[in-house]
Amino acid sequence: MADVNPEDVKIQFPCPDYPIKVMGTAGKDLHALVVEVFHRHAPGFDSETIVIRDSAKGTFQSLTVTIEATGVDQLQAIFDDLKSNKLVKMVL
Repeated sequence: MADVNPEDVKIQFPCPDYPIKVMGTAGKDLHALVVEVFHRHAPGFDSETIVIRDSAKGTFQSLTVTIEATGVDQLQAIFDDLKSNKLVKMVL
């Protein structure tokens, strides 16, 4: 398999339907945090489109949010805000 040069893979902005997955401690607090962060950084995002999946034991949840990504600064701000909260375990 050939090596992929990161310089060759670029997202063109704006990028509609850009998915971001947030994994963290299950509960209403995680959902509220995700909605708050995305409303702050992706105005117009529809919180009704969030896809929530529970872990087998219900301890964790993954929330997949789809936004129109407008640029690297927006994505970095979303990732930074989410990762700074102790409820969030991983952001992809």
